[in-house]
Amino acid sequence: MAVPRVELLTVSEVASMMRVSNMTVYRLIKRGQLDAVRVGRSYRIRRQDLVSYLMRSSVQVERG
Repeated sequence: MAVPRVELLTVSEVASMMRVSNMTVYRLIKRGQLDAVRVGRSYRIRRQDLVSYLMRSSVQVERG
């Protein structure tokens, strides 16, 4: 049985992509806003979970 390939990102990689601190990413995980997988003592974030979080968090700016 083949296991689907999933790209896992570290907290530091996610923080760098979002241009926030590592602590901000940890807070998002703790609050349940950003899904993560625990690997030993570290967290890993699926790329798709990061994309989903960003899509849910995006806002529309009214121009007028």
